[in-house]
Amino acid sequence: MNTPATTPATHTAPHTPAAPASLRKLYFTRFAFAAVWAALLFATADSTLSPLSATLLVVYPLFDVACAVVDVRSARAGEGPVRGLYANIALSTLTGIGLAVAAASGIPAVLRVWGAWAVTAGLVQLVVGALRRRIGGQWAMIASGAISTLAGASFFAMAGQDGAGLGSLAGYAFLGGVFFLVSALRIKRPAVRA
Repeated sequence: MNTPATTPATHTAPHTPAAPASLRKLYFTRFAFAAVWAALLFATADSTLSPLSATLLVVYPLFDVACAVVDVRSARAGEGPVRGLYANIALSTLTGIGLAVAAASGIPAVLRVWGAWAVTAGLVQLVVGALRRRIGGQWAMIASGAISTLAGASFFAMAGQDGAGLGSLAGYAFLGGVFFLVSALRIKRPAVRA
């Protein structure tokens, strides 16, 4: 006969520690990727789109899709915000396709697509971060989502200006990576049981 005190512990104990630990690893990976990606884009960014910079632009949202898929697994294990992550997967997939098409039209088109993605993905990130507050470190994700939304609007506006370039996207990605690093360092570690 099970007592009420043992049933909940048996049901939730195996799943709770795994989600923050896997999320922490994912956030460290996202920081490293963003730092390398930003350096590569900054080194190749000029007044025209090269094949390398166009490839980098498409790779970034596709990497975001892969991370969101990993995050969905983590969220399921910890009963997290799966719907927001599915929205992120859809947005990032569409953005990857949109950037591949926009790259043929030039930098202003790329900035418009990237700007629209930054706004919508930023809102999703803000909501997911708010829903994950209890695991810690999410104020960085909430702030990152809010900043992404504002940055997206500025990319969209920048697309209409003469001499628009890709350098600001590198700075945006690096700053986003820093927010992932801060969040990874602040996620609560599960208590070790004796």
